[in-house]
Amino acid sequence: MEEVCDSSAAASSTVQNQPQDQEHPWPYLREFFSFSGVNKDSFKMKCVLCLPLNKEISAFKSSPSNLRKHIERMHPNYLKNYSKLTAQKRKIGTSTHASSSKQLKVDSVFPVKHVSPVTVNKAILRYIIQGLHPFSTVDLPSFKELISALQPGISVITRPTLRSKIAEAALIMKQKVTAAMSEVEWIATTTDCWTARRKSFIGVTAHWINPGSLERHSAFALACKRLMGSHTFEVLASAMNDIHSEYEIRDKVVCTTTDSGSNFLKAFRVFGVENNDIETQARRCESDDTDSEGCGEGSDGVECQDASRVLDQDDGFEFQLPKHQKCACHLLNLVSSVDAQKALSNEHYKKLYRSVFGKCQALWNKSSRSALAAEAVESESRLQLLRPNQTRWNSTFMAVDRILQICKEAGEGALRNICTSLEVPMFNPAEMLFLTEWANTMRPVAKVLDILQAETNTQLGWLLPSVHQLSLKLQRLHHSLRYCDPLVDALQQGIQTRFKHMFEDPEIIAAAILLPKFRTSWTNDETIIKRGMDYIRVHLEPLDHKKELANSSSDDEDFFASLKPTTHEAGKELDGYLACVSDTRESLLTFPAMCSLSIKTNTPLPASAACERLFSTAGLLFSPKRARLDTNNFENQLLLKLNLRFYNFE
Repeated sequence: MEEVCDSSAAASSTVQNQPQDQEHPWPYLREFFSFSGVNKDSFKMKCVLCLPLNKEISAFKSSPSNLRKHIERMHPNYLKNYSKLTAQKRKIGTSTHASSSKQLKVDSVFPVKHVSPVTVNKAILRYIIQGLHPFSTVDLPSFKELISALQPGISVITRPTLRSKIAEAALIMKQKVTAAMSEVEWIATTTDCWTARRKSFIGVTAHWINPGSLERHSAFALACKRLMGSHTFEVLASAMNDIHSEYEIRDKVVCTTTDSGSNFLKAFRVFGVENNDIETQARRCESDDTDSEGCGEGSDGVECQDASRVLDQDDGFEFQLPKHQKCACHLLNLVSSVDAQKALSNEHYKKLYRSVFGKCQALWNKSSRSALAAEAVESESRLQLLRPNQTRWNSTFMAVDRILQICKEAGEGALRNICTSLEVPMFNPAEMLFLTEWANTMRPVAKVLDILQAETNTQLGWLLPSVHQLSLKLQRLHHSLRYCDPLVDALQQGIQTRFKHMFEDPEIIAAAILLPKFRTSWTNDETIIKRGMDYIRVHLEPLDHKKELANSSSDDEDFFASLKPTTHEAGKELDGYLACVSDTRESLLTFPAMCSLSIKTNTPLPASAACERLFSTAGLLFSPKRARLDTNNFENQLLLKLNLRFYNFE
């Protein structure tokens, strides 16, 4: 027995010296056997008790019975210990099996929740809409395998059914958008045209202000309909009129914001609300009949008319369009691009401008066309150069500002190394100063663009104060500029020319006054303030009149009741509003009449950027691989994507 104990101790010490990095198929037998390798369907094991002899035993992967036989034959004294270890292993396995059986019983009592096919189809519908995925996704074998793995026995919705489900969801979404807009009094829209894959579309978005919270709400897509033929003013007017009628908002739209395209301008000039008043029509009829004066006499009272001319004449009543608002960001873009070119009439400015922007353009071209050039820029500055484009209003300023940022953060040496790597002449000190002055001059313009093209907090009343502050900031720059004075003068002249009519529009002025943030403090021009105040007083009088009619029933009894003195509550409310020191939006709620008029005048957006964002999303959906997508399916998926908050998948 002593010999057995000594051998056991030696075996234990040997086991402790075994390398532990090998994965033993039967870890509980490490005391007797070490793992040495694999041979097809068997494991190669070395007997620890046979050491120092190298005794290797093959044991099937399914059972260690050969190892037991070796112990019985060669080491019978250790058979009891071997049996004890295997018995403990079987006990552990039995308990594990019992726990598994117990778990199965628990699962049978509390079964795993299986999702219904309807829920799965709604999840697939949400996935297709939110990700702008093609309808063919549901036909992919891998997609079907994914659904089957998650929910066995569930069949994936087919492509035709998916199309019909999306069309049904789009119809429900439109009904909910219509219901949401029916609860407000005033709606504003933005409209623009877009062409892609040889197809043209007209997009419309809607925006309104909640009268209770004064927060802006939006339907980011009312329509993105296909336009056929030439985009004449009549085609655009007909499309806009149909969309407004479809959502039952034709009489609620106070203003539509578009760019300065001639077809849009003529559509609103001919069919707009400002052209559909009786006086304008009367003047038009008088001007049309001037060439037929005197024909009535001596013609037996019979007047001949060209029927075709009368039928084809645009009388302005065929379509009903709201008031038109030019996109302020589009106008500012023209100021910073077209009007700014007038500064080139100054020879000194022209020389520096062409030299500086010639080098900038060379940098932008080379860094965007060559991967090696882009890597060289990134290795020097950890930034990439930005390249201007025609569709983003701030792009030129952002591209120049990135060059200056590289020079500021990485140093002028980094910019010099970039120019050397790209084989572009380095900017001299005068050119760097010019570039800095140009960026400082254009920075306020870029800031105003960012303010006006927002949707959540920006209202029409922000337009004139923003443009006025821009003009003041440009004026202050005159004292600190050395080279860019001609640019400031050109920008000021462009602002004056393109925004002059807005500073003469009483409604836009009133919109600014009716915002507590500005009131009358945004300008010192008394003439401008007087226009806005006159507009407010005129439109507050009907509110007083309505209150008097509602509170008085003596009109039927006393014919001269209207001659009695009135209280002019709205006028007192205006004085109280102007004297209020709070500049928060919620302070308007304490002045009901002012709040109502403020909502009406500030509902429009100063820019049509919302429609640009609509087309950006449409471009992601109408990709080259989906160019054959049916226009109805395209519009349905796009509208659901952008107005998802109006549709509940539950």
